[in-house]
Amino acid sequence: MKSHQDLTVYQESIDLVVITYQITKNFPPEEKFGITSQIRRSAVSIPSNIAEGAARQSKKDFSRFLYISLGSLAELETQLEISVRLEYLKKDNLLNEELIYIRRMLLKLIKNLKE
Repeated sequence: MKSHQDLTVYQESIDLVVITYQITKNFPPEEKFGITSQIRRSAVSIPSNIAEGAARQSKKDFSRFLYISLGSLAELETQLEISVRLEYLKKDNLLNEELIYIRRMLLKLIKNLKE
């Protein structure tokens, strides 16, 4: 592998961060340090952990960071659902397809690292 930047899952997760920032920019101002911040940090954590893991010297370490990315993805999914229930976000903006796609890519990469 040349670089984490060559990984499709990394590129897709960066795109997810951009979309996440776009959909949260109209959240209520009082949520700036609340759910808005939580959502953005969860989203940023996904590609950040992919990059950090890829920089490690072992497949085991890389895999561990990919699992952390999966955890951040689950957090993001939960926070988006909370945002829908709080009526900050419309249900069609839940990013379900993107989240599922990235989850599948992460799981496939983890599986490939174990082989």
